[in-house]
Parts: sequence; structure tokens; C-alpha cells
Amino acid sequence: MAHGQQDSSFDYIICGGGTAGCVIAARLAENPEISVLLLEAGGSKDEVPASSIPAALADYVGTEADWKIKGEPCAQLNNRQLDLTRGKFLGGSSGANGTLCVRGIPQDYDDWNIEGWSGEDMFKYMSKAENFHDKSWFIPVDVAHGHNGRLATAPHDTAPISDCVLESYQSKGLPLVPDLFTTGNTPHGCGHVVRTVYQGIRTTSADFLDDPPDNLKVITKVYVDRVVFEEGNKPRASGVRIKSADGEEALFRARREVILTGGAYGSPAMLLRSGIGPAKELQDVGIKTQVNLPGVGKNLMDHIVLMTFYEVSKPGLTNDSQLYYPGAAEKSMARYHADHTGFMSQFPFGTFAFARLDDRLADSPIWQEASRAQPYGRDAMGLTSSQPHVEFWNMECYGPPQTYRDFPGDGQSAFAMVTELFSAQSRGEVTLDSPDPTKNPVVDHNYLSDPLGLDMLVLSEACQLANEIIMEGVGTRNVIKGAWPKQLTHHTHKSRDAWVSNIRQRADTCYHPAGTCKMGKENDPMAVLDNQLRVRGVEGLRVADASIMPKLMCGHPQIAVYGIAEKTADMIKEAL
Repeated sequence: MAHGQQDSSFDYIICGGGTAGCVIAARLAENPEISVLLLEAGGSKDEVPASSIPAALADYVGTEADWKIKGEPCAQLNNRQLDLTRGKFLGGSSGANGTLCVRGIPQDYDDWNIEGWSGEDMFKYMSKAENFHDKSWFIPVDVAHGHNGRLATAPHDTAPISDCVLESYQSKGLPLVPDLFTTGNTPHGCGHVVRTVYQGIRTTSADFLDDPPDNLKVITKVYVDRVVFEEGNKPRASGVRIKSADGEEALFRARREVILTGGAYGSPAMLLRSGIGPAKELQDVGIKTQVNLPGVGKNLMDHIVLMTFYEVSKPGLTNDSQLYYPGAAEKSMARYHADHTGFMSQFPFGTFAFARLDDRLADSPIWQEASRAQPYGRDAMGLTSSQPHVEFWNMECYGPPQTYRDFPGDGQSAFAMVTELFSAQSRGEVTLDSPDPTKNPVVDHNYLSDPLGLDMLVLSEACQLANEIIMEGVGTRNVIKGAWPKQLTHHTHKSRDAWVSNIRQRADTCYHPAGTCKMGKENDPMAVLDNQLRVRGVEGLRVADASIMPKLMCGHPQIAVYGIAEKTADMIKEAL
């Protein structure tokens, strides 16, 4: 890890080559007058070739290309510890996700109540990142998409089971609005989700680094130990100390700024190791306090999901025959390598829906009590009528294979209905049990722990609606044999209460952590950042990733993080 003196000082040092870091580095380096250093703990994208194959996620989850973070035991989930997969290579979790571009609703960002971060602002910056490619069957709202960005996107060609589910959504009162997940113009409807896949290849933030200019240097396989400060009226970030896996250390100097882009787990950990965070917690792990910021690592949010599987009676509806039947996986991979088509060329998520559950929850005393405590125009979850409570989508096969067993055999078919809870009231935290940068932080999501039980109430009601969509909906009711695996009985559930034990036993993360270095106003004692993403109490240090979100949007944060990164780069450029 030897670096000459001539390249040890840069204008900007970006710590974390994930979704946000690659974008910010590339955008800043568009100015040839400034120098940029991007640091990444993992390897290059080329060292994880499966990350370019949309359906090959199982090939690198749990490997050295995954941070392999395991959550703390969760009391409300039968003390289970969830695997919290995060990409550990250039591109980060943009190369280790479901490829979805679900922007949320403009009101989600208006609710941040932070100057410069409205829904209008965020939708503009999400579009800036995008280079949308249409398909003949899709009906896009073209003005809502970007066409000049570096992130190639396209609609997903559905399997027959997805078309069946889309028909069932509509028959159960969720109208078809084809591009609603781009426009964010309805909280109750169904449609298609644009993906970060183009011509059979997964697109990631690492694509922003193609043909990097001479003023951008990228160093992989190094951990950020801590930010180094110069003393003054306020400590000023002047550099970064890094460490390799074998213990070798180096120091890089930042003439202008250090920008942390390690994500909702990594960025608070870097701040804590640098002495910025709750003073007592820092003292407990032997770290000298630079700034006592109690909000660092707090406000951890996520979306929790339940995957419910059904057996299909009609052959050819799902894609199981291309994955689980004898020799099928090998044939699918061979086809992909031949021409980038077939099962492996898309991530197997089908059609989607947003839903509001007001009428279904109106009989709940918990819902009634919580609604009365909210301001006018807000429901029990703190949402306006323009925001969805939940999201549904179907998988186009059984899986994911790294998690489940009981795979369909020859002639059998199964698929999942996925139910995702938005606006959870529960909060978790990220802490350290060691100052060692090669050790993962301690992550406690604390799912379903809100005192009133609203999270469980809404999620269980949503699961019942999802079951009704599949078992009663016009497109699916005549092709469902029952639950899968066959010994399960969830297809017979008739009430929200019946779903509680299923949720405790099988609910999982949607891999959407956010909020641990949140933006806030000056009078918010738990805010870590101002509206320019500058860390309170120091100079020359920003954070830019999903950790900055005061509230987690009703969508999938990948495309929102692209928007955050694009806006951050513009803010920095405007200040030059």
C-alpha cells in the first residue's frame, strides 16, 4: 500500500465507493482544476463479475464482496439475527440490490422540511442521474425520466405470473398507472418499475467511473480508520487515515473537504471512530471525543418485508423451470454469457403496487387512538393521503436461493408475494464495540418495537390484503394450488391477527437502512448535518448517502441516493 508523496494530498477525499461515493467522485472530477481521491474497502467491480449479471446476486452475497453485517437479535422477530447484505466493491449496494427505481412520493421529501430538499428538488436530481431507455410495450411518462445521466435504466419484461398479478391488483381496487413509481403521483395503484438494467447488464454507480480523468484517483481495498482534524475555533477535517486488511497504514490530506459516503451503517461508524458522536459511547470504546453529537448512529430506519409463497397449478407461468429444474441453471447461465438474454438478464421481481389501508384499519382502536394524536391531515403513521402505507410486488420464481429451501422440482412452480411496510415507527441504532475499522459496527434495527404496535398492525393488515389479492384476484385465483411449501397454510388466513406469527417467524429486511446521520434544523439536538450536509461542530466534513435522510421515503432508496449524490456534487461545485 505504498503511495508516493506526490499523490498524498487531494482537494476532496471521498470515503466509500458505493452508490453515492462513485457519483460524487465522478461529478467533482468533471472540473479539471480540482483533484479527487475515492477510497473503497472492497475491490473493483471487475473483481466481482457476477455483479454485472442481474440475477446472479446469490453468487456473491456472503462472500468477500459483502460486508457480511449481521443484525443484533431482534426481540419482536423471535430473537432472530438478520443478514444485512451490503455491497463491498466499487458500486457498493447499487451492485447488490433488486435493481429497482421506486422514487417514492414527492411528499416524502417535503416531509423532511429541509430547505433545498423538497420533493421537487429530489425528483429533479433523481432524473439527472438517469438515462432512460424505453421499450415498445411500456407507457412511460417521458418528462418524468432523465435521458442524459450516466445511469442506464429500462422497463422490466415480465413473466406471465406477473401479468396475472397485475390483473389481480386491478380487480382488487388498485388501478393501473403504468409509470407511477417514477412519477410518484398516486399512493394507491399498480404498475411497472423501471430497473437499473440495460441490454441484460446491471448498471451501477461504478459506471460513473468509466474512463476516469487524470484528476480522479481511486484506491480500493483500504479501510477508512478515521478522519484527521486540525485544531481551530472548530476542528477542521484535514485528511483521512486509512488501513489495509493486513494492518498497513497511510495518511492522505484533504485541502478542501472530506466526504463520507459509507452508507447508513458505514458513515456513522466512520464518524464515531473519528471522535464525533455521543461522548459516553465514544468513551466506552476508548475514542477521544472531538464533538459530542448525540444523533450519530441513531434514528436507524429500514423497510421490513414478508415474502409469502404460493404454488402455481398452471405450467409456464413462473420462471422456476429456468432455474431449479435439472440442468436449468447451467443452461440459463450459458444463454446469458452467449447473448445477455434469458432468466439471468433480469432480476426476478415482477409487477408492483402501492396501497393505502385506511378503510381496512378503521376498526382498530390502536389506529383510532394514534390518528387522534396526529396533526390535522395526517394519519396514525404520520402520512398524508398522498403517501402509501405499503408496497406489494411478486417474485417471478421461488427464492432467493441463498435463503430458502424446498425448491420446486421438475413440473412444480411457485412464486412469492412480497409485502413491504412504509413509514415504520420503530427506530434502531448503529454503535461501535471496537475502534478497529476492519470490524463491522453493531447494528440493532429494533424492528416492530414501537410502543403502540402500529408497525405490526399495518404490516399484518397488509399481508392479509396481499393474500386476498392472490387468492381472490381475477388474474391469480384460478392458478393457485395453495401455499408453498405445501405444509404451510397461509393461503387460508382470513384476518390480520393470523399473520402475526408468520411475521415474527419469517419477516426480513428489505435492505433499505437510512437515517443514522440525519439532516436537521439548528434547533434539532439529534441532527448530525445541516442542509448542506455539513457535519455539525466541525469544518470541511460532509456526509452524503442514505444516512442523511430524516425520514425514510415510501419507496426504494437506491434512486434517491443517486439523487442525493447528484445534489451534493452540485452544492460543492456551486461553493467553489
